[in-house]
Amino acid sequence: MKKIILASCAILAASFAGQASAQESTVNGAAGGAVTGAIVGGPVGAAVGGVVGAVAGTAIDPPPREVVTYVEEQPATTAVTIEEPVVVGKPIPSSVVVTPVPSNPKYAYTVINKQRVIVDPETHTVVQVID
Repeated sequence: MKKIILASCAILAASFAGQASAQESTVNGAAGGAVTGAIVGGPVGAAVGGVVGAVAGTAIDPPPREVVTYVEEQPATTAVTIEEPVVVGKPIPSSVVVTPVPSNPKYAYTVINKQRVIVDPETHTVVQVID
């Protein structure tokens, strides 16, 4: 019986982790997974959720407002079109040229598929998509 409950909690936690990676959140990683797991599956769910959250939820915190404002106000850079969807937490192709944010070198930006995208310049991981 415990194996069935544990397997059910793992499946539920994994499904929540997939949904959480596409959303902006203030609860990240193991703590967020543990909270979600506890709500869904009690103490066993908290343990499973914490593990899944730690693996799937090295979540991306949104950039500071001043970075977003800077990117919004800049003239459009050379626009690139790619086939893959641009998703927060997923990397863009390394061939895409990004422009650093001068006041905060932790962030860079580009225009992909007619959307301004803020990325981590080292990993090219999407941090935020500005509509």
